[in-house]
Amino acid sequence: MSEALSPTKTPKIGFVSLGCPKNLTDSELILTQLSAEGYETSKTFQGADLVIVNTCGFIDDAVRESLDTIGEALADNGKVIVTGCLGARADDGGGNLVKGVHPNVLAVTGPHAAQEVMEHVHQHLPKPHDPFLDLVPGTFGEAGIKLTPRHYAYLKISEGCNHRCTFCIIPSMRGDLVSRPIGDVLNEARALFEGGVKELLVVSQDTSAYGVDVKYRTGFWDGKPVRTRLLELVQTLGAIARPYGAWVRLHYVYPYPSVDDIIPLMQEGLVLPYLDVPFQHSHPDVLKRMKRPASGEKNLERIQRWREMCPELVVRSTFIAGFPGETEEEFEHLLQFLREAQIDRAGCFAYSNVRGAAANDLPGMLPMELREERRARFMAVAEEVSTARLQRRVGQTLQVLVDKAVGLGKKGGVGRSWADAPEIDGLVHLLPPEKISKTYKVGDFVKARIVGTQGHDLVGVPV
Repeated sequence: MSEALSPTKTPKIGFVSLGCPKNLTDSELILTQLSAEGYETSKTFQGADLVIVNTCGFIDDAVRESLDTIGEALADNGKVIVTGCLGARADDGGGNLVKGVHPNVLAVTGPHAAQEVMEHVHQHLPKPHDPFLDLVPGTFGEAGIKLTPRHYAYLKISEGCNHRCTFCIIPSMRGDLVSRPIGDVLNEARALFEGGVKELLVVSQDTSAYGVDVKYRTGFWDGKPVRTRLLELVQTLGAIARPYGAWVRLHYVYPYPSVDDIIPLMQEGLVLPYLDVPFQHSHPDVLKRMKRPASGEKNLERIQRWREMCPELVVRSTFIAGFPGETEEEFEHLLQFLREAQIDRAGCFAYSNVRGAAANDLPGMLPMELREERRARFMAVAEEVSTARLQRRVGQTLQVLVDKAVGLGKKGGVGRSWADAPEIDGLVHLLPPEKISKTYKVGDFVKARIVGTQGHDLVGVPV
């Protein structure tokens, strides 16, 4: 019997998770199952008996990163299972893209295929045992293992998307919308809060559409009926979070009229006054070519109405510059929208010719140099708007969730206010506290008086 399969040696799995938070939750599910069955994880490819690579297959840079990582794992280890979005993509000849580039991988699956991945693992590296999940060290009970720091976690509420945006191939990889049972979602949320999570980040491909596929049917949680709909989900998540003093943050919220009902919950403090809304553009003609819901004018009116209901609302969004056929006038419309809407945090991609995207066949494909030039112009305006809005925070005292503390905070630290999601928004740089007795650690909430700005970040003094 080989050393890898020796009954005296615990099998080790190397694991790489690439891509977005939705991919991260898939990785967490697989790692939870691996740990429950007695596998250990390896910090290196060489020290593993087998490697799993969870890939991203959206934009070209992500595809290259995924393929390069697979190649590195094959070179260093030789036994590689590939999963994730790239695994669902075909090459120009109709064959599997990953297999075409790396024919020696052991197996390839698409996204949200945890059970299929486990079957391949079992085939090539038999499981040592199968204990109950709650006996696994380092988990959040039924919420399983998390790859994030213990004080925040992502909660995926659905998979797939019913939209067919012309620039996007995610539905072809992840399928149509499939909402998780609301009882399962709420059970996971409670387990996370009980385990010490202070910030819950709700993610999906289309958070606003939660429950559409099941016609908002009534589910049950703690013996009580709860509708499978975003409003009831947010109400219940906020109620669960409140005794723990924890935050609930919403991501990937499409600007449907139903979102209007969520804004009062933000004003009440039940959920953070923060919306991550993927607008992508503002001009009606571009949005039509993109096959996006709603129009630019309605989006501007909606943001203004949201801010009237909740003045502290922070809006972050992503946009695409240089979409096929985009005229200079349409691009200027986008810049004006950015200024008028006062988008607090904005990211921008130059249009990417993603293989399989319908937009590639649209007339008026712009040169990459022009796309990148428009992206740079967009980000200059975005920074101008964001910096001006950050200045309003100077002099305020904000609640900050600590991500890093040096010397128990006596030498400073780094955290985030309710206006900033991890990894994609700004930070609050914490100066040494004024009181010598003041200490804090990672995962604590502290009050900080904002004394200045630093680029996209704030500078504060704990009080």
